[in-house]
Amino acid sequence: MREALTAAATRRVARPAPLRQAVYDALIELIISGSLTPGRHLVEAELAEHLGVSRQPVREALQRLQTDGWVDLRPAQGAFVHAPTEEEASQLLGVRSVLETYSARLAAENTTPEDVEHLWTLQQEGVDALAAGDVERLVAANTALHSFITSMAGNAVLAELISQVSRKVRWYYTPIAKPRGKDAWNEHAQLVKAIAKGDADRAGEIMRKHTERTGDYRKAVAAGATALS
Repeated sequence: MREALTAAATRRVARPAPLRQAVYDALIELIISGSLTPGRHLVEAELAEHLGVSRQPVREALQRLQTDGWVDLRPAQGAFVHAPTEEEASQLLGVRSVLETYSARLAAENTTPEDVEHLWTLQQEGVDALAAGDVERLVAANTALHSFITSMAGNAVLAELISQVSRKVRWYYTPIAKPRGKDAWNEHAQLVKAIAKGDADRAGEIMRKHTERTGDYRKAVAAGATALS
């Protein structure tokens, strides 16, 4: 684990933030980025050293991470990064599809020329990240585009629900961001065009297919990996 943490960009915890939350957030980001891989044994002392904190907030964060499904605490063994099952992934991505389909419809109904201009800027960032082969930048661009569409929807309840699943969506999406990238960003372009036209039905349908294809692609990759193992 030490090598993985050393290779990852150092994320020292900022003291002004509530320490428990900051450590919790930092560990999630290490999991999402793949610096801490599924099944990885998590050693409190090493994590504390890496984050520049004492072991107590790390211990508290690990307990919360278990509750939220990021970590498994095993008696007499310690903490391990959770390895999501296909059922877990399928359920989460299914909920995401429903929420983001509705989000795209509302975004099309509420769109402004300024919003559309910003969507195209975000779209270009994703295309550029794909051309550069930069996975971290690609995932960030994908998140930014989807998040802005959510903000365009103007529904606070919907935004809160999407925020509850967005981190795990990033986790599941990161391994396939590059191989799925060309198709995904072509679909994003179609989505932006539909939103720009104010076509709620079309925007919703494109988003539904887009999110479902992402889920299907992840499932196919996971099945292939299982067959080869």
